[in-house]
Amino acid sequence: MKFFLDTANIAEIEEGVSWGCVDGVTTNPTLISKELTGNTDFKKHVRKILSLVNGPVSLEVTATSAKEMVEEGKRLKKLGDNVVVKIPATVDGLKALKVLRELKIDTNATLVFSVNQALMVSKAGANYVSPFVGRLDDISEDGMSLVEDIREVYDNFGLETKIIVASIRHPVHVKDAALIGADIATMPFDVFRKLMNHPKTDEGLKRFLDDWHKIDKSKLMF
Repeated sequence: MKFFLDTANIAEIEEGVSWGCVDGVTTNPTLISKELTGNTDFKKHVRKILSLVNGPVSLEVTATSAKEMVEEGKRLKKLGDNVVVKIPATVDGLKALKVLRELKIDTNATLVFSVNQALMVSKAGANYVSPFVGRLDDISEDGMSLVEDIREVYDNFGLETKIIVASIRHPVHVKDAALIGADIATMPFDVFRKLMNHPKTDEGLKRFLDDWHKIDKSKLMF
């Protein structure tokens, strides 16, 4: 399973990439707006992200009509070869997905909350689908069961759209996504950082080092 960072923060991306475990990045208008303070240039900021990541970077359209989504998608794609255009799971979104597929522009269908939506966007040509598990959990639905159902449907019919588990809230979502067989988990840097945390690791390392410091170092040969 691939790991994407769900962020537009340059420092977080640089740190995550240095760990050797980041395969891509997803952004959205909210994440981008947090970083574009003062005189920050959108194109410059995005190009920096694209240069840091050796993998796909999802940039979301803000248009709502199919025609405008396509035009905005074409402009976003010009920013870099690894741009993936995020399109909302609406009827106009389906129309835009179809046209962008014909233009050979990779797409990520976002704000997906049902199997039917996932099936439709796949048929329309989406390269990626992003079910939002955390937002379903927030309203007392089981977000991960949606991922399970999408995985089963895609496998039933040999659909090649990659499943990006999105709106991840905690490390258990990542574990469950991996067990289900999702292709990708995209997560905030805070969740990404927690994946390596375990109190027993910290406890064991402390004990090893405490014991090591008891040794007479003058007798060691290195």
